[in-house]
Amino acid sequence: MSDAADLRREAEKRGLPISDMAALKQALTHKSLVPDHSLDSNERLEFVGDSVLGLVVVEWLYAQFPKRGEGELAKAKALIVCKDALAAAARRLDLAPLIRLGRTEEAMGGRNRASIIADAMEALVAVIYREGGYDAAREFIMRVLAEEIAEVSAERDWRDPKSVLQELRQAEHLSPPEYVVTDERGRPHDRTYTVEVRMDGVTGGVGIGKTKKEAQQAAAEAALGMEA
Repeated sequence: MSDAADLRREAEKRGLPISDMAALKQALTHKSLVPDHSLDSNERLEFVGDSVLGLVVVEWLYAQFPKRGEGELAKAKALIVCKDALAAAARRLDLAPLIRLGRTEEAMGGRNRASIIADAMEALVAVIYREGGYDAAREFIMRVLAEEIAEVSAERDWRDPKSVLQELRQAEHLSPPEYVVTDERGRPHDRTYTVEVRMDGVTGGVGIGKTKKEAQQAAAEAALGMEA
């Protein structure tokens, strides 16, 4: 999308507090579109946005959970600003259709790739921060990540399911869980994985995800649910 008026309409439709369409266009430009001009891509903005996101979330966690230690706060932050969480927030904004990709990346399913969508979200945060300042960026982040923030707020244990399952097994002096990919589907850059977690040779849970890690976490979560 190259026309500034069209881009402005799309930005307004999504409630993006941005008036600089050139900056927004850059935030939506993946390096595959400008392979010989990397400074025209969203990589530098992504670098800034990552830091702004981290500060906003850390500030909120520090104020919200005064009795939680540094280690717990770090785990909570990771849950909120991880690639999958940012991609989910970007999809709720319907950001993917606006991302500008090279022809090959487009053909390989890049528009659906979580890493590309999450990077665009970080770049978007940077543009909002540079144009409107910290308060504008904070308001936007708290709005678009409201689901992730609410989920973390309601969760007492911020460890990921794989870690919880591993620690439970260790506490009982049992062998560690084994994660086995049982199915892979889709094109090379748009795969869906099915993973089983096996304990003592017995399948304890099955998970499906767009990455092996995501499927492993889902399998561990299923196993924990079966044990509960």
